[in-house]
Amino acid sequence: MPTVERLSTRALNRALLARQLLLRRQDRRPLEVIEHLVGLQAQEPRDPYLALWSRLDPFDPAEVEQLLESRAVARAPLMRTTIHLATARDCLAIRPLVQPILDRAQRSNFARRLAGADVDALAAAGQRILEQRPRTFAELRAHLGEDWAGYDPQAVAYSVSYLVPLVQLPPRGLWTRGGQATWTTTERWLGRLPKRDAASLDELVRRYLAAFGPATARDVQTWCGLTGLAEVIDRLRPDLVTFVDENGAELVDLPDAPRPDPDTPAPVRFLPQYDNVFLSHADRSRIVSEQTRGRAQAPNGRVSTLLVDGFIAALWRLERSRRAAVLRVLPLERWSKRTRATVEDEAARFLAFAAADAETRDLEFVTAF
Repeated sequence: MPTVERLSTRALNRALLARQLLLRRQDRRPLEVIEHLVGLQAQEPRDPYLALWSRLDPFDPAEVEQLLESRAVARAPLMRTTIHLATARDCLAIRPLVQPILDRAQRSNFARRLAGADVDALAAAGQRILEQRPRTFAELRAHLGEDWAGYDPQAVAYSVSYLVPLVQLPPRGLWTRGGQATWTTTERWLGRLPKRDAASLDELVRRYLAAFGPATARDVQTWCGLTGLAEVIDRLRPDLVTFVDENGAELVDLPDAPRPDPDTPAPVRFLPQYDNVFLSHADRSRIVSEQTRGRAQAPNGRVSTLLVDGFIAALWRLERSRRAAVLRVLPLERWSKRTRATVEDEAARFLAFAAADAETRDLEFVTAF
């Protein structure tokens, strides 16, 4: 019986960084990268721009704004019920695959407050109202109010976002300006998906591996929230290659996906809150060490991270006033003078991008937030 190759934690780290375009910046179009990464976490409207800046050179935020305004990409609840910036095709194709997760989340969050309600009728009513014209959730609550007066108004409105495929419309999510979260149905904004473009769980797993592998079945589940994926992997197994990690857990991967030498240099990179590179594996040891894992969490739960040699080594926070910008970096380990200088260089470039309109830009190293 052939021996299965063992991949070290560092080898898994370099494979992840290569697929996430974090080993070196790429000269690629944002639309192509958003598709390759199967969307970008976008709870914070500006975060996808920061994520792309760390991956692309050149990068112009105006190109992503144009993609949003032309409906080539959209902001929608997808993996793990969280808002992602994804291509139009992915918004239409992935949502049906992850709908069971959203249904489960709706029941978990609102079942008691909507006890006895006909949720199918609620979904139909919400869909009809949001297809009349885009609305905020406050406006949706007001329009649903009379027919659903006996139920918690917040539960009524927010349930619609779980039960009905929706997108947030610009100017929400633009780099140069913003706006309230205004919603309409995915179909109304993006149209219908041709049957030939329908996605499958097999395709979803392959795309995950292309962007995040090698991985276990539990890793894929952590990323998307779906269960029963071991069966999908077993179905795909003839077209996959197999490894084990340092703990002996089985990893599967696409045969031709990049797996760089573990000693490949990895540059300093600023990542935004909730970046999928940090959230898409059950075992996060490939991106954060055991020594720093407990500290890699800001007090308010919002994590903006800094990679040094490929692993999370600091948290950061950008604080703005009308004219000034201060980037505060909290190291999670002791750095050499050379590492600190490298961080300072990348921080200066990051500030020039993220706070281009500030009259003054400063970097501070702190011991706590």
